[in-house]
Amino acid sequence: MSRKDYIFTSESVSEGHPDKVCDRISDAVLDAFLTEEPEARVAAETFATTDRVVIGGEVGLSDSAKLTEYMGKIDGIVRDCVRDIGYEQDKFHWNTLKVSNYLHEQSAHIAQGVDAAGDKDEGAGDQGIMFGYATDETEALMPAPIQYAHAILRRLAEVRKDGTEPRLGPDAKSQLSVQYRDGKPVGISSLVLSTQHLDETMSSADVRELITPYILEVLPEGWITPETVWHVNPTGKFVIGGPDGDAGLTGRKIIVDTYGGAAPHGGGAFSGKDPTKVDRSAAYAARYLAKNVVAAGLAKRCTIQLSYAIGVSAPLSIYADLHGTGDTAPALIEAAIPKVMDLTPRGIRTHLELNKPIYARTAAYGHFGRSPEADGGFSWERTDLAQALINAI
Repeated sequence: MSRKDYIFTSESVSEGHPDKVCDRISDAVLDAFLTEEPEARVAAETFATTDRVVIGGEVGLSDSAKLTEYMGKIDGIVRDCVRDIGYEQDKFHWNTLKVSNYLHEQSAHIAQGVDAAGDKDEGAGDQGIMFGYATDETEALMPAPIQYAHAILRRLAEVRKDGTEPRLGPDAKSQLSVQYRDGKPVGISSLVLSTQHLDETMSSADVRELITPYILEVLPEGWITPETVWHVNPTGKFVIGGPDGDAGLTGRKIIVDTYGGAAPHGGGAFSGKDPTKVDRSAAYAARYLAKNVVAAGLAKRCTIQLSYAIGVSAPLSIYADLHGTGDTAPALIEAAIPKVMDLTPRGIRTHLELNKPIYARTAAYGHFGRSPEADGGFSWERTDLAQALINAI
Protein backbone atom coordinates (compact mmCIF):
# COMPACT_ATOMS: atom_id res chain seq x y z
CA MET A 1 0.00 0.00 0.00
CA SER A 2 1.37 3.43 -0.94
CA ARG A 3 2.12 5.95 1.77
CA LYS A 4 -0.46 8.64 2.49
CA ASP A 5 1.47 11.04 4.74
CA TYR A 6 4.92 12.16 3.65
CA ILE A 7 7.06 15.03 2.34
CA PHE A 8 8.21 15.06 -1.29
CA THR A 9 10.65 17.55 -2.83
CA SER A 10 11.19 18.76 -6.39
CA GLU A 11 13.31 21.52 -7.89
CA SER A 12 13.12 23.80 -10.90
CA VAL A 13 15.65 26.06 -12.58
CA SER A 14 15.06 29.27 -14.51
CA GLU A 15 15.63 30.02 -18.18
CA GLY A 16 18.86 31.76 -17.17
CA HIS A 17 20.36 28.68 -15.52
CA PRO A 18 23.44 27.69 -17.57
CA ASP A 19 21.98 24.33 -18.61
CA LYS A 20 18.69 25.95 -19.57
CA VAL A 21 20.50 28.56 -21.68
CA CYS A 22 21.90 25.62 -23.62
CA ASP A 23 18.53 23.86 -23.87
CA ARG A 24 16.99 27.05 -25.21
CA ILE A 25 19.68 27.50 -27.87
CA SER A 26 19.44 23.85 -28.97
CA ASP A 27 15.67 24.08 -29.30
CA ALA A 28 15.82 27.44 -31.08
CA VAL A 29 18.18 25.89 -33.63
CA LEU A 30 15.74 22.99 -34.01
CA ASP A 31 12.86 25.44 -34.55
CA ALA A 32 14.85 27.28 -37.21
CA PHE A 33 15.45 24.11 -39.23
CA LEU A 34 11.84 22.93 -38.82
CA THR A 35 10.66 26.33 -40.08
CA GLU A 36 12.71 25.81 -43.24
CA GLU A 37 11.86 22.11 -43.59
CA PRO A 38 9.25 20.39 -41.35
CA GLU A 39 10.91 16.98 -41.89
CA ALA A 40 14.39 18.20 -40.96
CA ARG A 41 16.45 15.89 -38.77
CA VAL A 42 18.24 17.72 -35.97
CA ALA A 43 20.30 16.66 -32.98
CA ALA A 44 21.84 19.88 -31.64
CA GLU A 45 23.96 20.01 -28.48
CA THR A 46 25.11 23.27 -26.86
CA PHE A 47 27.85 24.05 -24.37
CA ALA A 48 28.16 27.47 -22.71
CA THR A 49 30.84 28.94 -20.50
CA THR A 50 32.41 32.33 -19.82
CA ASP A 51 32.06 34.48 -22.96
CA ARG A 52 31.51 31.48 -25.25
CA VAL A 53 28.81 29.24 -26.72
CA VAL A 54 29.70 26.08 -28.65
CA ILE A 55 27.08 24.20 -30.64
CA GLY A 56 27.53 20.87 -32.43
CA GLY A 57 25.63 17.85 -33.65
CA GLU A 58 23.89 16.58 -36.76
CA VAL A 59 21.40 18.02 -39.21
CA GLY A 60 19.67 16.19 -42.04
CA LEU A 61 17.87 18.04 -44.84
CA SER A 62 16.24 16.74 -48.02
CA ASP A 63 18.53 19.10 -49.95
CA SER A 64 21.92 18.88 -48.24
CA ALA A 65 23.17 21.75 -50.39
CA LYS A 66 21.00 24.10 -48.31
CA LEU A 67 22.78 23.16 -45.10
CA THR A 68 25.58 25.69 -45.61
CA GLU A 69 23.03 28.44 -46.28
CA TYR A 70 21.12 27.67 -43.09
CA MET A 71 24.31 27.45 -41.05
CA GLY A 72 24.78 31.17 -41.54
CA LYS A 73 21.81 31.79 -39.27
CA ILE A 74 23.17 29.96 -36.22
CA ASP A 75 25.21 32.85 -34.83
CA GLY A 76 22.17 35.14 -34.81
CA ILE A 77 19.96 32.47 -33.25
CA VAL A 78 22.39 32.03 -30.36
CA ARG A 79 22.63 35.76 -29.70
CA ASP A 80 18.86 36.26 -29.89
CA CYS A 81 18.35 33.52 -27.29
CA VAL A 82 20.89 34.96 -24.89
CA ARG A 83 19.48 38.46 -25.32
CA ASP A 84 15.90 37.31 -24.71
CA ILE A 85 16.96 35.45 -21.57
CA GLY A 86 18.54 38.68 -20.38
CA TYR A 87 22.31 38.24 -20.22
CA GLU A 88 24.30 41.44 -20.58
CA GLN A 89 27.08 40.67 -18.10
CA ASP A 90 30.67 41.69 -18.73
CA LYS A 91 31.69 38.06 -19.24
CA PHE A 92 28.49 36.75 -20.81
CA HIS A 93 26.83 39.29 -23.07
CA TRP A 94 24.69 38.43 -26.08
CA ASN A 95 26.50 40.95 -28.27
CA THR A 96 30.10 40.11 -27.40
CA LEU A 97 30.20 36.37 -26.66
CA LYS A 98 32.01 34.08 -29.10
CA VAL A 99 29.92 31.50 -30.98
CA SER A 100 31.49 28.33 -32.39
CA ASN A 101 29.29 26.24 -34.70
CA TYR A 102 30.21 22.60 -35.31
CA LEU A 103 26.91 21.32 -36.67
CA HIS A 104 27.32 18.94 -39.60
CA GLU A 105 25.32 16.66 -41.88
CA GLN A 106 23.50 13.70 -40.31
CA SER A 107 25.18 10.30 -40.46
CA ALA A 108 23.94 8.26 -43.41
CA HIS A 109 23.98 5.16 -41.21
CA ILE A 110 21.57 6.73 -38.75
CA ALA A 111 19.39 8.06 -41.54
CA GLN A 112 19.05 4.64 -43.20
CA GLY A 113 17.55 3.19 -40.03
CA VAL A 114 15.05 5.99 -39.60
CA ASP A 115 13.96 6.82 -43.14
CA ALA A 116 11.03 5.05 -44.76
CA ALA A 117 12.02 3.14 -47.90
CA GLY A 118 10.07 0.73 -50.09
CA ASP A 119 7.90 -1.40 -47.83
CA LYS A 120 9.79 -0.28 -44.72
CA ASP A 121 7.98 2.16 -42.44
CA GLU A 122 9.87 5.03 -40.86
CA GLY A 123 11.74 3.68 -37.85
CA ALA A 124 12.47 5.09 -34.42
CA GLY A 125 15.54 7.31 -34.24
CA ASP A 126 17.03 5.29 -31.38
CA GLN A 127 16.32 2.50 -28.95
CA GLY A 128 15.12 3.36 -25.47
CA ILE A 129 12.37 3.57 -22.91
CA MET A 130 10.10 6.55 -22.31
CA PHE A 131 7.73 7.31 -19.45
CA GLY A 132 4.65 9.49 -19.11
CA TYR A 133 2.90 10.34 -15.86
CA ALA A 134 -0.20 12.15 -14.65
CA THR A 135 -1.84 12.68 -11.28
CA ASP A 136 -5.02 14.45 -10.25
CA GLU A 137 -3.36 16.39 -7.41
CA THR A 138 -3.24 19.60 -9.50
CA GLU A 139 -5.47 21.04 -12.22
CA ALA A 140 -2.69 20.46 -14.74
CA LEU A 141 -2.63 16.77 -13.71
CA MET A 142 0.98 17.20 -12.59
CA PRO A 143 2.75 16.51 -9.29
CA ALA A 144 2.40 19.56 -7.06
CA PRO A 145 6.09 19.97 -6.07
CA ILE A 146 7.42 20.38 -9.61
CA GLN A 147 4.37 22.29 -10.87
CA TYR A 148 4.67 24.99 -8.23
CA ALA A 149 8.48 25.08 -8.30
CA HIS A 150 8.14 25.97 -12.00
CA ALA A 151 5.38 28.49 -11.29
CA ILE A 152 7.55 30.43 -8.84
CA LEU A 153 10.39 30.85 -11.32
CA ARG A 154 8.10 31.71 -14.21
CA ARG A 155 6.53 34.49 -12.13
CA LEU A 156 9.93 35.86 -11.12
CA ALA A 157 11.02 35.82 -14.77
CA GLU A 158 7.89 37.74 -15.75
CA VAL A 159 8.47 40.57 -13.28
CA ARG A 160 12.17 40.67 -14.14
CA LYS A 161 11.59 40.93 -17.87
CA ASP A 162 8.69 43.40 -17.73
CA GLY A 163 10.79 45.80 -15.63
CA THR A 164 8.81 45.45 -12.39
CA GLU A 165 11.82 43.97 -10.57
CA PRO A 166 14.95 45.13 -12.45
CA ARG A 167 17.26 44.02 -9.62
CA LEU A 168 16.61 40.35 -10.37
CA GLY A 169 19.00 38.47 -12.67
CA PRO A 170 18.21 35.65 -15.11
CA ASP A 171 19.78 32.77 -13.15
CA ALA A 172 17.63 31.17 -10.44
CA LYS A 173 16.66 27.90 -8.76
CA SER A 174 13.66 26.91 -6.67
CA GLN A 175 12.99 23.85 -4.55
CA LEU A 176 9.79 22.92 -2.74
CA SER A 177 9.27 20.28 -0.08
CA VAL A 178 5.54 19.57 -0.13
CA GLN A 179 3.68 18.02 2.77
CA TYR A 180 1.17 15.32 1.79
CA ARG A 181 -1.66 14.17 4.03
CA ASP A 182 -3.92 11.31 3.02
CA GLY A 183 -2.14 11.35 -0.33
CA LYS A 184 -2.96 14.98 -1.12
CA PRO A 185 -0.61 18.01 -1.09
CA VAL A 186 -1.56 20.40 1.70
CA GLY A 187 1.39 22.72 2.33
CA ILE A 188 5.06 23.60 2.07
CA SER A 189 7.37 22.34 4.80
CA SER A 190 10.43 24.08 3.30
CA LEU A 191 11.20 26.38 0.41
CA VAL A 192 14.58 27.02 -1.18
CA LEU A 193 15.03 29.94 -3.59
CA SER A 194 18.33 31.12 -4.98
CA THR A 195 18.18 33.97 -7.45
CA GLN A 196 20.78 36.10 -9.12
CA HIS A 197 20.50 39.78 -8.21
CA LEU A 198 22.08 42.71 -10.00
CA ASP A 199 22.30 45.00 -6.96
CA GLU A 200 25.47 43.95 -5.12
CA THR A 201 24.31 45.61 -1.91
CA MET A 202 21.35 43.24 -1.50
CA SER A 203 21.48 40.74 1.36
CA SER A 204 19.66 37.42 1.54
CA ALA A 205 17.02 39.16 3.68
CA ASP A 206 16.57 41.84 1.01
CA VAL A 207 16.09 39.19 -1.66
CA ARG A 208 13.56 37.33 0.47
CA GLU A 209 11.56 40.50 1.00
CA LEU A 210 11.54 41.14 -2.76
CA ILE A 211 10.49 37.67 -3.88
CA THR A 212 8.00 36.73 -1.14
CA PRO A 213 4.91 38.48 -2.62
CA TYR A 214 5.41 36.71 -5.94
CA ILE A 215 5.79 33.32 -4.30
CA LEU A 216 2.58 33.86 -2.35
CA GLU A 217 0.82 34.80 -5.61
CA VAL A 218 1.43 31.43 -7.25
CA LEU A 219 1.14 29.00 -4.33
CA PRO A 220 -2.27 27.80 -3.09
CA GLU A 221 -3.60 29.83 -0.20
CA GLY A 222 -2.51 28.53 3.17
CA TRP A 223 0.40 26.45 1.88
CA ILE A 224 2.94 28.84 3.42
CA THR A 225 2.59 28.77 7.20
CA PRO A 226 4.65 30.07 10.16
CA GLU A 227 6.22 26.58 10.27
CA THR A 228 7.48 26.75 6.67
CA VAL A 229 11.30 26.87 6.63
CA TRP A 230 12.75 29.36 4.14
CA HIS A 231 16.23 29.32 2.59
CA VAL A 232 16.63 32.32 0.29
CA ASN A 233 20.06 32.80 -1.31
CA PRO A 234 21.51 30.70 1.52
CA THR A 235 25.12 31.17 0.30
CA GLY A 236 24.82 34.97 0.42
CA LYS A 237 25.40 37.19 -2.61
CA PHE A 238 24.54 35.82 -6.04
CA VAL A 239 25.62 38.44 -8.55
CA ILE A 240 27.70 36.40 -11.02
CA GLY A 241 25.25 34.05 -12.74
CA GLY A 242 24.68 32.02 -15.85
CA PRO A 243 27.46 30.40 -17.88
CA ASP A 244 29.98 32.87 -16.48
CA GLY A 245 29.41 31.46 -13.01
CA ASP A 246 29.02 27.80 -14.01
CA ALA A 247 29.24 26.04 -17.38
CA GLY A 248 26.06 24.81 -19.03
CA LEU A 249 25.22 21.86 -21.26
CA THR A 250 22.15 20.71 -23.15
CA GLY A 251 20.18 17.89 -21.56
CA ARG A 252 21.38 18.00 -17.96
CA LYS A 253 18.03 18.86 -16.39
CA ILE A 254 15.90 15.89 -17.43
CA ILE A 255 14.14 15.57 -14.06
CA VAL A 256 13.35 19.30 -13.98
CA ASP A 257 11.99 18.92 -17.52
CA THR A 258 9.58 16.13 -16.58
CA TYR A 259 8.02 15.21 -13.22
CA GLY A 260 10.50 16.38 -10.60
CA GLY A 261 11.37 12.83 -9.60
CA ALA A 262 7.77 11.81 -8.90
CA ALA A 263 7.81 9.34 -11.81
CA PRO A 264 10.38 7.16 -13.60
CA HIS A 265 12.53 8.61 -16.37
CA GLY A 266 13.89 6.74 -19.37
CA GLY A 267 17.10 8.77 -19.34
CA GLY A 268 16.84 10.58 -22.66
CA ALA A 269 16.95 14.37 -22.83
CA PHE A 270 14.57 16.36 -25.03
CA SER A 271 16.08 19.66 -26.17
CA GLY A 272 17.68 19.96 -29.58
CA LYS A 273 16.09 16.74 -30.87
CA ASP A 274 13.63 16.64 -33.74
CA PRO A 275 10.49 14.52 -33.22
CA THR A 276 11.78 11.45 -35.09
CA LYS A 277 13.83 10.98 -31.91
CA VAL A 278 11.54 8.95 -29.67
CA ASP A 279 13.46 10.17 -26.63
CA ARG A 280 11.36 13.26 -27.15
CA SER A 281 8.26 12.42 -29.16
CA ALA A 282 7.42 9.15 -27.38
CA ALA A 283 7.91 10.79 -24.00
CA TYR A 284 5.41 13.42 -25.12
CA ALA A 285 3.06 10.66 -26.31
CA ALA A 286 3.39 8.80 -23.01
CA ARG A 287 2.51 11.97 -21.07
CA TYR A 288 -0.43 12.56 -23.41
CA LEU A 289 -1.73 9.04 -22.84
CA ALA A 290 -1.23 9.11 -19.07
CA LYS A 291 -2.94 12.49 -18.82
CA ASN A 292 -5.91 11.28 -20.84
CA VAL A 293 -6.24 8.17 -18.67
CA VAL A 294 -6.53 10.40 -15.60
CA ALA A 295 -8.74 12.95 -17.37
CA ALA A 296 -11.07 10.11 -18.36
CA GLY A 297 -11.50 9.18 -14.71
CA LEU A 298 -9.92 5.76 -15.24
CA ALA A 299 -7.39 6.41 -12.46
CA LYS A 300 -6.19 9.15 -10.13
CA ARG A 301 -2.55 8.43 -11.05
CA CYS A 302 -1.13 6.81 -14.16
CA THR A 303 2.32 5.90 -15.45
CA ILE A 304 2.78 4.81 -19.07
CA GLN A 305 5.99 3.25 -20.38
CA LEU A 306 6.80 2.84 -24.09
CA SER A 307 9.88 1.17 -25.57
CA TYR A 308 11.45 1.29 -29.03
CA ALA A 309 14.29 -0.13 -31.14
CA ILE A 310 16.26 1.96 -33.61
CA GLY A 311 14.95 1.56 -37.14
CA VAL A 312 11.77 -0.24 -35.97
CA SER A 313 8.50 1.65 -36.25
CA ALA A 314 6.14 -0.02 -33.78
CA PRO A 315 6.78 0.19 -30.03
CA LEU A 316 8.18 -2.99 -28.53
CA SER A 317 6.04 -2.72 -25.42
CA ILE A 318 3.31 -0.67 -23.76
CA TYR A 319 3.02 -0.74 -19.97
CA ALA A 320 0.47 0.97 -17.73
CA ASP A 321 0.56 1.37 -13.95
CA LEU A 322 -2.46 2.91 -12.24
CA HIS A 323 -0.84 2.77 -8.80
CA GLY A 324 -3.91 1.15 -7.32
CA THR A 325 -6.00 4.25 -7.99
CA GLY A 326 -8.36 2.93 -10.67
CA ASP A 327 -11.00 0.25 -11.08
CA THR A 328 -9.91 -0.62 -14.63
CA ALA A 329 -7.33 -3.37 -15.06
CA PRO A 330 -4.02 -1.94 -16.37
CA ALA A 331 -3.96 -4.64 -19.04
CA LEU A 332 -7.16 -3.18 -20.48
CA ILE A 333 -5.53 0.25 -20.65
CA GLU A 334 -2.53 -1.28 -22.41
CA ALA A 335 -4.81 -2.97 -24.94
CA ALA A 336 -6.82 0.20 -25.54
CA ILE A 337 -3.87 2.51 -26.17
CA PRO A 338 -2.89 1.24 -29.67
CA LYS A 339 -6.56 1.34 -30.66
CA VAL A 340 -6.77 5.09 -30.09
CA MET A 341 -3.30 6.27 -31.11
CA ASP A 342 -0.72 5.21 -33.68
CA LEU A 343 2.50 4.99 -31.67
CA THR A 344 4.89 4.69 -34.59
CA PRO A 345 7.24 7.70 -34.81
CA ARG A 346 5.29 9.11 -37.73
CA GLY A 347 1.97 8.33 -36.07
CA ILE A 348 3.00 10.27 -32.96
CA ARG A 349 4.24 13.22 -35.01
CA THR A 350 1.04 13.31 -37.03
CA HIS A 351 -1.32 12.92 -34.07
CA LEU A 352 0.43 15.57 -31.95
CA GLU A 353 1.47 17.79 -34.91
CA LEU A 354 5.10 17.80 -33.84
CA ASN A 355 6.75 18.85 -37.12
CA LYS A 356 6.37 22.51 -36.22
CA PRO A 357 8.73 25.11 -34.72
CA ILE A 358 7.22 24.80 -31.23
CA TYR A 359 10.18 23.73 -29.15
CA ALA A 360 12.12 26.77 -27.88
CA ARG A 361 9.20 27.58 -25.58
CA THR A 362 9.52 24.15 -23.94
CA ALA A 363 13.13 24.64 -22.90
CA ALA A 364 12.41 26.15 -19.47
CA TYR A 365 9.71 25.70 -16.81
CA GLY A 366 8.84 22.14 -17.81
CA HIS A 367 7.72 20.29 -20.89
CA PHE A 368 4.60 19.09 -19.08
CA GLY A 369 1.83 20.75 -17.10
CA ARG A 370 1.53 23.60 -19.61
CA SER A 371 -1.56 24.74 -21.53
CA PRO A 372 -2.04 23.58 -25.14
CA GLU A 373 -1.51 26.48 -27.55
CA ALA A 374 -3.37 27.45 -30.71
CA ASP A 375 -0.36 26.92 -32.98
CA GLY A 376 0.20 23.35 -31.75
CA GLY A 377 2.55 24.10 -28.89
CA PHE A 378 2.19 21.65 -25.97
CA SER A 379 -0.28 19.58 -27.99
CA TRP A 380 0.57 16.61 -25.77
CA GLU A 381 -1.21 18.40 -22.91
CA ARG A 382 -4.60 18.06 -24.58
CA THR A 383 -7.21 15.76 -23.05
CA ASP A 384 -9.07 15.08 -26.29
CA LEU A 385 -8.37 11.33 -26.17
CA ALA A 386 -10.22 10.66 -22.91
CA GLN A 387 -13.53 9.55 -24.39
CA ALA A 388 -11.83 7.42 -27.03
CA LEU A 389 -9.96 5.54 -24.29
CA ILE A 390 -13.19 4.92 -22.40
CA ASN A 391 -14.85 3.62 -25.57
CA ALA A 392 -11.91 1.33 -26.38
CA ILE A 393 -11.94 -0.45 -23.02
